[in-house]
Amino acid sequence: MRFPLEVILVCVRWYAAYPLSYRHLEEIMEERGVSVDHSTVSRWAIRFLPLLEKIFRRKYKRLVGRSWRMDETYIKVKGTYKYLYRVVDKEGNTIDFLLTDKRDKAAAMRFFKKVINNSDMPEKVAMDKSGANKAAIDQIIKDNDASIVVRQIKYLNNRPSYIIAVIRCQIQLKAYMCRLSL
Repeated sequence: MRFPLEVILVCVRWYAAYPLSYRHLEEIMEERGVSVDHSTVSRWAIRFLPLLEKIFRRKYKRLVGRSWRMDETYIKVKGTYKYLYRVVDKEGNTIDFLLTDKRDKAAAMRFFKKVINNSDMPEKVAMDKSGANKAAIDQIIKDNDASIVVRQIKYLNNRPSYIIAVIRCQIQLKAYMCRLSL
Protein backbone atom coordinates (compact mmCIF):
# COMPACT_ATOMS: atom_id res chain seq x y z
CA MET A 1 0.00 0.00 0.00
CA ARG A 2 1.10 3.51 -0.74
CA PHE A 3 -0.18 4.93 2.55
CA PRO A 4 0.37 3.52 6.04
CA LEU A 5 -2.61 1.73 7.52
CA GLU A 6 -2.77 4.28 10.35
CA VAL A 7 -3.37 7.11 7.86
CA ILE A 8 -6.11 5.14 6.11
CA LEU A 9 -7.86 4.27 9.36
CA VAL A 10 -7.67 7.85 10.66
CA CYS A 11 -9.28 9.17 7.47
CA VAL A 12 -12.00 6.52 7.46
CA ARG A 13 -12.70 7.02 11.17
CA TRP A 14 -12.94 10.81 10.85
CA TYR A 15 -15.21 10.45 7.82
CA ALA A 16 -17.54 8.08 9.70
CA ALA A 17 -17.49 9.88 13.05
CA TYR A 18 -17.73 13.54 12.03
CA PRO A 19 -19.66 15.47 9.36
CA LEU A 20 -16.63 15.91 7.11
CA SER A 21 -16.51 15.69 3.35
CA TYR A 22 -13.74 13.95 1.43
CA ARG A 23 -12.34 17.34 0.46
CA HIS A 24 -12.28 18.42 4.13
CA LEU A 25 -10.30 15.30 4.98
CA GLU A 26 -7.94 16.02 2.09
CA GLU A 27 -7.23 19.47 3.57
CA ILE A 28 -6.86 18.15 7.13
CA MET A 29 -4.39 15.49 6.03
CA GLU A 30 -2.50 18.08 3.96
CA GLU A 31 -2.12 20.21 7.11
CA ARG A 32 -0.60 17.17 8.81
CA GLY A 33 1.91 16.60 6.02
CA VAL A 34 0.14 13.76 4.19
CA SER A 35 -0.74 14.46 0.58
CA VAL A 36 -3.84 12.45 -0.24
CA ASP A 37 -6.54 13.09 -2.85
CA HIS A 38 -10.22 13.24 -1.91
CA SER A 39 -11.03 10.46 -4.38
CA THR A 40 -8.54 8.21 -2.58
CA VAL A 41 -10.28 8.90 0.74
CA SER A 42 -13.58 8.05 -0.98
CA ARG A 43 -12.19 4.71 -2.19
CA TRP A 44 -10.91 3.96 1.32
CA ALA A 45 -14.34 4.70 2.80
CA ILE A 46 -16.08 2.48 0.26
CA ARG A 47 -13.61 -0.34 0.88
CA PHE A 48 -13.11 -0.21 4.65
CA LEU A 49 -16.38 1.06 6.18
CA PRO A 50 -18.32 -2.18 5.51
CA LEU A 51 -15.45 -4.20 6.99
CA LEU A 52 -15.28 -2.00 10.07
CA GLU A 53 -19.06 -2.19 10.51
CA LYS A 54 -18.93 -5.97 10.39
CA ILE A 55 -16.14 -6.09 12.98
CA PHE A 56 -17.88 -3.65 15.33
CA ARG A 57 -21.22 -5.46 15.02
CA ARG A 58 -19.57 -8.76 15.89
CA LYS A 59 -17.39 -7.40 18.70
CA TYR A 60 -19.83 -4.97 20.32
CA LYS A 61 -23.09 -6.74 19.58
CA ARG A 62 -25.56 -5.96 22.33
CA LEU A 63 -28.32 -8.27 23.43
CA VAL A 64 -31.69 -7.41 21.98
CA GLY A 65 -35.13 -8.42 23.12
CA ARG A 66 -36.99 -11.31 21.57
CA SER A 67 -40.13 -9.23 20.98
CA TRP A 68 -39.75 -6.80 18.10
CA ARG A 69 -41.78 -3.91 16.74
CA MET A 70 -41.24 -3.35 13.04
CA ASP A 71 -42.17 -0.08 11.40
CA GLU A 72 -41.53 1.81 8.21
CA THR A 73 -42.05 5.45 7.41
CA TYR A 74 -41.57 7.77 4.48
CA ILE A 75 -38.85 10.42 4.97
CA LYS A 76 -37.10 12.90 2.71
CA VAL A 77 -33.36 12.31 2.27
CA LYS A 78 -31.33 14.69 0.09
CA GLY A 79 -34.45 15.86 -1.73
CA THR A 80 -35.91 12.43 -2.48
CA TYR A 81 -38.38 10.43 -0.45
CA LYS A 82 -37.20 7.09 0.93
CA TYR A 83 -38.70 4.39 3.12
CA LEU A 84 -37.05 3.99 6.51
CA TYR A 85 -37.53 0.45 7.81
CA ARG A 86 -36.66 -0.02 11.47
CA VAL A 87 -36.99 -2.61 14.19
CA VAL A 88 -37.01 -1.81 17.89
CA ASP A 89 -37.28 -4.18 20.84
CA LYS A 90 -39.94 -3.76 23.48
CA GLU A 91 -37.64 -1.55 25.60
CA GLY A 92 -37.41 0.89 22.69
CA ASN A 93 -33.80 0.11 21.68
CA THR A 94 -33.25 0.30 17.94
CA ILE A 95 -32.07 -3.06 16.66
CA ASP A 96 -31.49 -2.09 13.04
CA PHE A 97 -32.74 0.12 10.20
CA LEU A 98 -32.62 0.30 6.41
CA LEU A 99 -33.36 3.02 3.84
CA THR A 100 -34.98 1.82 0.60
CA ASP A 101 -36.52 3.38 -2.49
CA LYS A 102 -39.51 1.02 -2.56
CA ARG A 103 -41.95 -0.44 -0.08
CA ASP A 104 -42.47 -3.95 -1.38
CA LYS A 105 -41.85 -7.57 -0.43
CA ALA A 106 -38.29 -7.56 -1.79
CA ALA A 107 -37.31 -4.54 0.34
CA ALA A 108 -38.96 -6.02 3.43
CA MET A 109 -37.22 -9.38 2.81
CA ARG A 110 -33.85 -7.63 2.49
CA PHE A 111 -34.50 -5.76 5.72
CA PHE A 112 -35.62 -8.84 7.69
CA LYS A 113 -32.64 -10.87 6.43
CA LYS A 114 -30.28 -8.08 7.51
CA VAL A 115 -31.84 -7.82 10.96
CA ILE A 116 -31.95 -11.57 11.57
CA ASN A 117 -28.38 -11.97 10.30
CA ASN A 118 -27.15 -9.31 12.76
CA SER A 119 -29.19 -10.59 15.71
CA ASP A 120 -31.10 -13.70 16.68
CA MET A 121 -34.48 -14.86 15.43
CA PRO A 122 -37.30 -13.10 17.30
CA GLU A 123 -40.15 -14.81 19.12
CA LYS A 124 -42.73 -12.12 18.34
CA VAL A 125 -42.95 -9.40 15.70
CA ALA A 126 -45.53 -6.62 15.83
CA MET A 127 -46.11 -4.70 12.61
CA ASP A 128 -48.70 -2.61 10.86
CA LYS A 129 -51.14 -3.98 8.32
CA SER A 130 -48.73 -3.77 5.37
CA GLY A 131 -49.17 -6.76 3.10
CA ALA A 132 -45.56 -6.60 1.88
CA ASN A 133 -44.15 -6.83 5.41
CA LYS A 134 -46.49 -9.70 6.30
CA ALA A 135 -45.55 -11.58 3.11
CA ALA A 136 -41.84 -11.08 3.83
CA ILE A 137 -42.01 -12.34 7.43
CA ASP A 138 -44.15 -15.29 6.31
CA GLN A 139 -41.46 -16.15 3.76
CA ILE A 140 -38.74 -15.88 6.45
CA ILE A 141 -40.76 -18.18 8.73
CA LYS A 142 -41.24 -20.68 5.89
CA ASP A 143 -37.59 -20.62 4.77
CA ASN A 144 -36.12 -20.96 8.28
CA ASP A 145 -38.82 -23.25 9.68
CA ALA A 146 -39.14 -20.82 12.57
CA SER A 147 -41.98 -20.22 14.98
CA ILE A 148 -42.47 -16.47 15.09
CA VAL A 149 -45.70 -14.98 16.36
CA VAL A 150 -46.69 -12.19 13.97
CA ARG A 151 -49.07 -9.57 15.35
CA GLN A 152 -50.53 -7.07 12.94
CA ILE A 153 -52.08 -4.49 15.25
CA LYS A 154 -52.49 -0.89 14.22
CA TYR A 155 -50.29 1.53 16.22
CA LEU A 156 -48.74 -1.17 18.48
CA ASN A 157 -45.45 -0.99 16.61
CA ASN A 158 -45.31 2.83 16.73
CA ARG A 159 -44.64 3.16 20.45
CA PRO A 160 -41.09 4.52 20.22
CA SER A 161 -41.84 6.84 17.29
CA TYR A 162 -39.63 9.59 18.70
CA ILE A 163 -36.88 8.26 16.39
CA ILE A 164 -38.71 9.75 13.42
CA ALA A 165 -38.96 13.11 15.20
CA VAL A 166 -35.20 13.03 15.88
CA ILE A 167 -34.43 12.22 12.24
CA ARG A 168 -36.65 15.04 11.00
CA CYS A 169 -34.98 17.48 13.43
CA GLN A 170 -31.54 16.42 12.20
CA ILE A 171 -32.57 16.91 8.57
CA GLN A 172 -33.99 20.37 9.33
CA LEU A 173 -30.88 21.33 11.32
CA LYS A 174 -28.62 20.22 8.47
CA ALA A 175 -30.63 22.30 5.99
CA TYR A 176 -30.44 25.30 8.32
CA MET A 177 -26.67 24.91 8.75
CA CYS A 178 -26.23 24.69 4.98
CA ARG A 179 -28.14 27.96 4.54
CA LEU A 180 -25.93 29.62 7.16
CA SER A 181 -22.76 28.59 5.34
CA LEU A 182 -23.83 30.26 2.07
